[in-house]
Amino acid sequence: MADGNRFFPAPRLILAALAAGVLAGAVAVYVSESGSGNNPPEKVAAAAGKDAAGGDDALCAAKAARAKQVAAKAVGQVAALQPADPPQSLKALAFNGPDGKPMTIADHAGKTVLLNLWATWCAPCRAEMPALDALQKEKGSNAFEVVAVNVDAGDDAKPKKFLSEIGVQTLGFYRDPTIALFNEAKTRGLALGLPVTMLIDAEGCLIAHMNGPAEWSSPDAKRLVEAALQP
Repeated sequence: MADGNRFFPAPRLILAALAAGVLAGAVAVYVSESGSGNNPPEKVAAAAGKDAAGGDDALCAAKAARAKQVAAKAVGQVAALQPADPPQSLKALAFNGPDGKPMTIADHAGKTVLLNLWATWCAPCRAEMPALDALQKEKGSNAFEVVAVNVDAGDDAKPKKFLSEIGVQTLGFYRDPTIALFNEAKTRGLALGLPVTMLIDAEGCLIAHMNGPAEWSSPDAKRLVEAALQP
């Protein structure tokens, strides 16, 4: 058994946790649908305007073959990952960085990102956090980062306490307490519940995505990251 598998419960527990997480996520999303986001309107508008002016969506759409090529490497523990159809620009997705300041995916330009949305009330999210931490510890670099964004409402105390209790040390503490980021992913047809994970290339283009948990510290996940980093 791979070392990463020690982080994960038995498959039957994953299924039960996933069902619970999706239901809990649905409640939170519908209650928070009107969330306005945590970034200043001018910053979001500027990022959106840049997408339109620079033809970012057109650039990303041209990567359909690349998306399929990378997603073809998603097997075994990460087989639920699907290619973006079509790839789209996610540069404007907004959340708070580890320093608490607003940022967007565009701020990670030049770096491939595994964007994961999670919450402490989501059982499968809690189950996969140590594996995401292990993936960041082994594969994190100037070229790749696991960006796990917590979407709990309220202050930072609860999610920080949870991460401390389970020994997460490598992941940066990214946050969106308004859940607007999840709602944006939902609007784009990328999110059904939590967790949701998006593989985004160095130009801010969505390459692949999945709903539900995965064993992110497995050899399958590491091979996927390696494939995504290949030119």
